[in-house]
Amino acid sequence: MAKSVKNNTIKLKFDSARNLAPAPESKSAAKIDPQYDLFINGKFEKPQSKKHFATINPATEEKLSMIAEANTADVNKAVVAARTAYDKTWKKMPPAERAKYIYRIARMVQERAREFAIIETMDGGKPIRESRDFDVPTAANHFFYYAGWADKLEYAFPNRRTEPLGVAGQIIPWNFPLLMAAWKIAPALACGNTVVLKPAENTSLTALKLAEIIQEADLPPGVVNIITGAGATGAAIVNHADINKIAFTGSTEVGKIIQRAISGTNKKATLELGGKAANIIFDDAPIDQAVEGVINGIFFNQGHVCCAGSRLYVQESVFKEVVRKLKDRLETLIVGDPMDKNTDIGAINSKAQLDIINKYIKIGQQEGAEMYQPSCAIPKKGFYCRPTIFTNVAQSNRIAQEEIFGPVLAIQSFRTDDEVIEKANNTPYGLSAGVWTDKGSKIFNLTNKLRAGVIWANTFNKFDPTSPFGGYKESGYGREGGLHGLNAYVNIV
Repeated sequence: MAKSVKNNTIKLKFDSARNLAPAPESKSAAKIDPQYDLFINGKFEKPQSKKHFATINPATEEKLSMIAEANTADVNKAVVAARTAYDKTWKKMPPAERAKYIYRIARMVQERAREFAIIETMDGGKPIRESRDFDVPTAANHFFYYAGWADKLEYAFPNRRTEPLGVAGQIIPWNFPLLMAAWKIAPALACGNTVVLKPAENTSLTALKLAEIIQEADLPPGVVNIITGAGATGAAIVNHADINKIAFTGSTEVGKIIQRAISGTNKKATLELGGKAANIIFDDAPIDQAVEGVINGIFFNQGHVCCAGSRLYVQESVFKEVVRKLKDRLETLIVGDPMDKNTDIGAINSKAQLDIINKYIKIGQQEGAEMYQPSCAIPKKGFYCRPTIFTNVAQSNRIAQEEIFGPVLAIQSFRTDDEVIEKANNTPYGLSAGVWTDKGSKIFNLTNKLRAGVIWANTFNKFDPTSPFGGYKESGYGREGGLHGLNAYVNIV
């Protein structure tokens, strides 16, 4: 009888969570032009390719705008503009003056925060709450942070003299378009470099809106150039002879291609690539807090996060409790319209990515893992995937070894510290990890032995512009953020 009452109470809780009145964010604050051209030398120009492609809203499959496709000639024009601005203006400008421009950009991002959040959600599919509360504020904070460093490089590099690299070619992914642009542009400008940036072809809108801000901020023409296109455009940037630095965030496969392309040249590079993060729960952890951390770790931004906690290791004595609570929590998650403030999980970024995720879900079932998905309905139009967890997973299963980049969690158990360290490190990736325990000594033991660039303790997916971020092994090399992020954009002379 008691069990029946408990189950009915949980069901009522699920039903009430899912039957909230819609709370859609208005689109009126966002202005999206029907067509966008290339931002080169301080103004928007028609592409020499004379080609544009559509960007769509993954939640509705509706076309949002037409985006210019830059060819090799367009890339060269942008690089020439960046080189001219570097030689004639930016590197000669007093650092305190450079700081004022970067600070101005940060303030203008803040002033247009609502517009940026709406466009980020419409173009990328992530819930408006995440765009509003994380993406846009964190992007502004990166500009603020590096504005502060622009005239203090002698403190960042004591007893050493630095000089900027020159022209930085920067290529960013589709999962955090505005934030990745800030990660790339802000430290480059602070150190005296100029920039040619290419956003992902399916999420270019907020980068182009950032170009509008750069134009309004009166940044000297050519200091930042934002050009759009697909893989061929990125390859033209990587292979351009007058680029001094490549900064790339994206897949490991493309990262390897870039590394081969720049080998034998003098180009510096930072590569932030894929991940398959281990999230580890010990039996002395605060279980409810850990469960929330797991939910945030894998379902934030639909799992479109390179450092997502996609592998969960739970100590045997609390394994059943954790899995039960995870399943209960999944039943409360709202999957649907990203513009609704109630939504927890929005749309998958593209049909191609949804196909990849569904392929891996099928592979997990074929490998013998036990799948659980909540009973929630998902919209019929758009690209959606229910949050998914797998138990009875083997270490060798593909869902435990390969990056899925979606809302799919593979769960395994462990008994001892040494066992979980060995399992967590048994992957070609090494970007991030999480540890949940009440004992500080256990945290320090694991953080010393896990081969991951970022390790969170009793939390997950916490980012700050003062903290470095980057990986080991096939997760890339170099660091972005903090003082380490400055080092990537200077030569020590």
